[in-house]
Amino acid sequence: MEEMEEELKCPVCGSFYREPIILPCSHNLCQACARNILVQTPDSESPQSRRASGSAVSDYDYLDLDKMSLYSEADSGYGSYGGFASAPTTPCQKSPNGVRVFPPAAPPPPAALAPPPPPRNACLTCPQCHRSLVLDERGLRGFPRNRLLEGVIDRYQQGRAAALRCQLCEKAPKEAAVMCEQCDVFYCDPCRLRCHPPRGPLAKHRLVPPAQGRVSRRLSPRKISTCTDHELENHSMYCVQCKSPVCYQCLEEGKHSSHEVKALGAMWKLHKSQLSQALNGLSDRAKEAKEFLVQLRNMVQQIQENSVEFEACLVAQCDALIDALNRRKAQLLSRVNKEHEHKLKVVRDQISHCTVKLRQTTGLMEYCLEVIKENDPSGFLQISDALIRRVHLTEEQWGKGTLTPRMTTDFDLNLDNAPLLQSIHQLDFVQMKVSSPVPAPPILQLEECCTHNNSATLSWKQPPLSTVQVEGYILELDDGNGGQFREVYVGKETMCTVDGLHFNSTYSARVKAFNKSGVSPYSKTLVLQTSEVAWFSFDPASAHADIIFSNDNLTVTCNSYDDRVVLGKTGFSKGLHYWELSIDRYDNHPDPAFGVARIDVLKDAMLGKDDKAWAMYVDNNRSWFMHNNSHTNRTEGGITKGATVGVLLDLTRRTLTFSINEDQQGPVAFENLEGLFFPAVSLNRNVQVTLHTGLPVPEFYASRSAMP
Repeated sequence: MEEMEEELKCPVCGSFYREPIILPCSHNLCQACARNILVQTPDSESPQSRRASGSAVSDYDYLDLDKMSLYSEADSGYGSYGGFASAPTTPCQKSPNGVRVFPPAAPPPPAALAPPPPPRNACLTCPQCHRSLVLDERGLRGFPRNRLLEGVIDRYQQGRAAALRCQLCEKAPKEAAVMCEQCDVFYCDPCRLRCHPPRGPLAKHRLVPPAQGRVSRRLSPRKISTCTDHELENHSMYCVQCKSPVCYQCLEEGKHSSHEVKALGAMWKLHKSQLSQALNGLSDRAKEAKEFLVQLRNMVQQIQENSVEFEACLVAQCDALIDALNRRKAQLLSRVNKEHEHKLKVVRDQISHCTVKLRQTTGLMEYCLEVIKENDPSGFLQISDALIRRVHLTEEQWGKGTLTPRMTTDFDLNLDNAPLLQSIHQLDFVQMKVSSPVPAPPILQLEECCTHNNSATLSWKQPPLSTVQVEGYILELDDGNGGQFREVYVGKETMCTVDGLHFNSTYSARVKAFNKSGVSPYSKTLVLQTSEVAWFSFDPASAHADIIFSNDNLTVTCNSYDDRVVLGKTGFSKGLHYWELSIDRYDNHPDPAFGVARIDVLKDAMLGKDDKAWAMYVDNNRSWFMHNNSHTNRTEGGITKGATVGVLLDLTRRTLTFSINEDQQGPVAFENLEGLFFPAVSLNRNVQVTLHTGLPVPEFYASRSAMP
């Protein structure tokens, strides 16, 4: 568990946390250390006043922050003696663990009982992420106490079974002589006389031997976390939006009235389960890292052995060439030694880096396991989100090529000793040893390459007589207009389907192979033509849950009296597209809407109510165009059962036009359309429609398009 010790130490003082508090950025600080690095600024320099004056301020300076004044720490029984409080003021300084922190506030004047100064802004900067926080009127008491971390530290210190040390010694802690049960602090004799004199209020404190104090600390009941806003109330619920435990009184006051609130115990179990699952993946990575370290250490021995063998061979060849080769031999040996040292340096650097990374990972794992053992739901939930993110981030860092050797064990040099004696002065390594040649260009298999709608499937293979090893392929397509090629696939597969292409467009495709030695030339270019018209159906994956599908997702209705939205499976960003919807059922004069929409359109409101949709909604007599809840161009003529509604999207002219029973409804409904659009319908339980696609452009629009 030694690797976990770094997780249990304060980034400011470098010692184990004492009375740790949780900052909004999820990092921890000792309460005394937090006081020491507080910075007080006048009101004119506060983030709020700087924001009001128009100066450039980042969101960190004033997001969810309030004002406060500091509170006194007098009569606490102990305090931040020495350390930062007595250090001279400097622009910045470093804590014992190397984290740069801001300087502490100037020490208070001797007249501690003088009237408090006028309220000023108190700012605290996290020494780990450097996020600035302005405290509210509660000061540091507004930050929750991390009792769960305290429990982990207690168990860790007890498990080490080491002699109890003074907690107030500034440098090398001396062995503790007594423990104060009220202050919960271990003192050596000099610190007890200096910091805990037997007079005044401290005379009533009970001092016990250190061993007895350890037992009483372990047996004392763990304090139950209370609400930071209502200190007499225990946490009973968990706010999902705020990601923090709350009490019954917080809910009564309406602070979380519009938030999703769940039972504290249920969320505790859920987050414990999530952290355990995340740890499983990280544990596998740690196991792979240990095996990788063994592999790297074996590589060091193998490089040493190969180096000795290669040098012996080189010396034997050079000695056979008598005196004329001696001068050249030194030069060749120098090159080999440089290669040797380079390989060793690369591998050893990787071993060092991987060892440090594994130590940090193991420490995080052990800390998380200890956290899971805790039975304090609110304390656990206060840090679980941050721990889960750290675990996922650490796992991702292991997966980014970290467990791949950066150097091979072979010496890629080859000495040619065939030249004649007169060529001795030109003797050199004629070539670097190559593991394998560059692959031959792949062959596109025309019989398996095809297009469907706006998708293209391509297949390729290596030449039949090629024996060169291939590690992967790179497939490239142009933009459909003869522009530059771009990579659309990189991998080991020999078949790929590319979706989301433009309709009625001509694409050029090519592929190349690669291995460690290099990249092959491109294959021959293949020209592909996408469909002129689109064939598609409705998309159940993106539709509202009340939508009912049938007829292979071509027919839809709804089980709700409210309007619900369903989109088509295919999106359009280029070309001319036309589809129709036949009215299979029309009861009680509802107002269905037809048109196009973005993928993130509202699904529980009529189409056109937000700015993500452009639609025509109709009843049995009239039709209207609607976008962003704005109605335009009312047109006579509605729909009945058996009617057909046509939607024509022309992204060349960037217009949208509607028709009912092949009669155009008014002028162009919408103009200046640009981007990606999906066919869309909104309806309720009184309407059923069927989609018809792959249709030619209607005559009324085709004739108009033919006009100059």
